[in-house]
Amino acid sequence: MERKVKHLTEMVEQHKRGNTNGIYAVCSAHPLVLEAALRYAHSQQTPLLIEATSNQVDQFGGYTGMTPADFYGFVCKLAGSLGFPTSQLILGGDHLGPNRWKNLPASQAMANADDLIR
Repeated sequence: MERKVKHLTEMVEQHKRGNTNGIYAVCSAHPLVLEAALRYAHSQQTPLLIEATSNQVDQFGGYTGMTPADFYGFVCKLAGSLGFPTSQLILGGDHLGPNRWKNLPASQAMANADDLIR
């Protein structure tokens, strides 16, 4: 899956021309939530923005046990099983700053946050 900034920049351009628009988005790593979101976006023939928080998914596995690469693979596999084109997926992250590691020294928390967004 290539980066899908194009979907978002096209939406901004439409908005600037006075057209109303939006994007369907969910912030979850739960399989049933993702399945419902994929089914809805597929039925509406729209792109889908899926975000996970750094608590859910991080370079150490988060509470789901998934790294960003694992999450990407999981979402793509689920999308494929439902016939949703991966070209319509936009994956992102929410709350990716150092707060996830607030129990660590600031320098280590910042280093972890920096590593997460690479």
